[in-house]
Amino acid sequence: MTTVTERDALRDALGLLRDREQVAERLLEASAKHSFDPDSELDWDAPVEDGKWFWPPELVSLYDTPLWRRMSEEQRMDLARHEAASLASLGIWFEIILMQLLVRHIYDKSLTSNHVRYALTEIADECRHSMMFARMIKKGGAPAYPVPRVYHNLARVLKTVSTTPGSFAATLLGEEILDWMQRLTFPDERVQTLVRGVTRIHVVEEARHVRYAREELRRQMVTAPRWERELTRLSCGEAARVFATCFVNPKVYENVGLDRREAVAQVKASGHRREVMQSGAGRLTEFLDDIGVLNGVSRRLWKSSGLLA
Repeated sequence: MTTVTERDALRDALGLLRDREQVAERLLEASAKHSFDPDSELDWDAPVEDGKWFWPPELVSLYDTPLWRRMSEEQRMDLARHEAASLASLGIWFEIILMQLLVRHIYDKSLTSNHVRYALTEIADECRHSMMFARMIKKGGAPAYPVPRVYHNLARVLKTVSTTPGSFAATLLGEEILDWMQRLTFPDERVQTLVRGVTRIHVVEEARHVRYAREELRRQMVTAPRWERELTRLSCGEAARVFATCFVNPKVYENVGLDRREAVAQVKASGHRREVMQSGAGRLTEFLDDIGVLNGVSRRLWKSSGLLA
């Protein structure tokens, strides 16, 4: 990858970069046409549907393990309910981090630009998403599952010291894997209608957020100084390791009557689970590889996370 000066046409391995203001203008137009208010869009008063899952069984962490095969259907569905709450809790944590990173990104930029205006639009989206996920957790009757305290506090450091390209790389990590799973969830008629509605809204609106983050990360990886690009590779790899570790809170196993150590061990040994996580990350890792993020130590960290084969 060759770094270019600002006066040159910005180009990377994927081709010419689009004008930042034009990208933001298109995203603002899409936001005006396809934004949702979850409070009014979804029927929160409808009862929970008997016999329907809160998460597709194939996406449940223990699916197709020896332990899964010993579980009753009721216990499997209960685990899916708790894992949906765990993923929603993780999503809220990521979105709160993302909102702070976006505010830092625009702090010194033109307040009247389309780029800043779209960032503020995205922050408003993320506020609604966080409230929507929290409401879904309560509706399902499972507890919230905060990330371990050590990672909660590490995120305080990230929010304070993250470079701009590092911020957008972390944004994509938090958005794209969950987005892949949600694209399988919202059309699945086995899943609770409310959960399908929540994932549909999130998929539609997150598509814009992913576009914004990808375009900006490409720009940053071309224009940022070398030290910043290297730090981004390192921080992105470490973020992948943390994300994979926190993806499902192991307390979910205890809460459905399973042995925590046995469950965690079987998830780690599961070929199906490894394939699910790598498939979910596949589009993202291909993109990061193309723009030079997965070089050196970053690739080793991504492989150790289990998200990259």
